[in-house]
Amino acid sequence: MGKITLFEERSFQGRHHECSSDHPNLQPYLSRCNSVRVDSGCWMLYEQPNFQGPQYFLRRGDYADFQQWLGLSDSVRSCRLIPHASSHRIRIYEREDHRGQMVEITEDCSSLHDRFHLSEIHSFNVLEGSWILYEQPNYRGRQYLLRPGDYRRYLDWGAMDARVGSLRRAVDFY
Repeated sequence: MGKITLFEERSFQGRHHECSSDHPNLQPYLSRCNSVRVDSGCWMLYEQPNFQGPQYFLRRGDYADFQQWLGLSDSVRSCRLIPHASSHRIRIYEREDHRGQMVEITEDCSSLHDRFHLSEIHSFNVLEGSWILYEQPNYRGRQYLLRPGDYRRYLDWGAMDARVGSLRRAVDFY
């Protein structure tokens, strides 16, 4: 189970909406989102309805304004609860369609290039758990939720190009 509360104003003020499951369209409930309280679970926020647009990963905690979750604006139009997983395993491929050199990891990696010396990463196979992919090393830049399944090219995870810098397991540390 998860619980998240989204507020229209900063510092948990104004109109708010509480969710305990995926919500593909928050527009009927909120015109904007300037603060969030995550009581339980891990969540992905999306700037567009139907889980589209820029994404933001949130763990349990209080986010008094959208800059605390590295948001670019106060637009949050959908949210997704990330299921808890006891183990995490992902395969990383150098080329599209799971071709080229393959590496399998089970832990967070702050720099995929430094650790595995792959010139590029173009596809993934998520075997267990959910992962957050970051465009830049050290968990910076655009974020993408990778749920169990195949990602044969960057368009499959919603990116505009194949920039891949770091990976983090979607886990709540509390």
